[in-house]
Amino acid sequence: MTFLEALTQHSFLQNALLTGLLAALACGIVGTYVVARRISSIAGSIAHCVLGGLGAARYLQVVCGWEWFHPLYGALLSALAAAMVIGLVSLHYRQREDTVIQAVWAFGMAIGVVFIYKTPGYNEDLMSYLFGNILLVSDNEIRLLIGLDVIVVLAGLFFHRPLMAVCFDEEFSRLRGLNVEFFTLLLLILTALTVVVLVNVVGIVLVIALLTLPAATSGLFCKTLLGMMAGAVLLCAVVNDLGILLSYQPNLPSGATIILLACVIYILALVMSRLRTVTEVHSKGIYRRDAGKAPAITDAEVNQQP
Repeated sequence: MTFLEALTQHSFLQNALLTGLLAALACGIVGTYVVARRISSIAGSIAHCVLGGLGAARYLQVVCGWEWFHPLYGALLSALAAAMVIGLVSLHYRQREDTVIQAVWAFGMAIGVVFIYKTPGYNEDLMSYLFGNILLVSDNEIRLLIGLDVIVVLAGLFFHRPLMAVCFDEEFSRLRGLNVEFFTLLLLILTALTVVVLVNVVGIVLVIALLTLPAATSGLFCKTLLGMMAGAVLLCAVVNDLGILLSYQPNLPSGATIILLACVIYILALVMSRLRTVTEVHSKGIYRRDAGKAPAITDAEVNQQP
């Protein structure tokens, strides 16, 4: 009740809830592709490169007088640059992929720390990007998030089938004449945009967890990619806004609370999925476990053998 009363009085709480919903849209769509394509390490490298763009943008604001150059603009440029570099290396120099991913990861963090150190004043706002503070999102940042969301949603609508093909079978897609290079880079660009969207919610450090956990949880119960995507969007929206609610009264960090909630839900989903699988196996009589004996094949299975 205290939270609901504060929600009607404070615009920053309203902005926080709206940001959680906007982030869920991009997170659910792109996170599903990331989980299906198994590129979480690439997404992590892109996310940590964002710090370099944030630090450079803040330096230009303070030292060079570029007041219009918002830190999120720098985050967007650095994320896109990292996506292009990693994507091109992954496509043409696969044997060096792991090394380049780690190098880009380290370079982005290091250049960000250097710019932050050289910027006069106390950089509390940049620290909020590092660890996330959804309660500090401004109206201008919300408008930017809406624009990024529109791009992600339109790309998902128009290119869903080729992106799905690239995620599940890259070699077969190439044999069928699909431009695998283009759609791989497109997926990484969408990942970069989504990382920028999520930086305001949970910060750079925890962004990969929010990008992957809702999609992975949804994938445990969905049989189609579209179903998994819809479930991820819904679950991410619930986790974001419920995390804000749970963190408000005890004055906990909202970003960390959101991630903890996502982790708990994922673990519970894993347990439920395992129990459901075991129950289905026993109910169908696929095997029996007798005391001290190995699983036995049923009579029905024996009759079906060629």
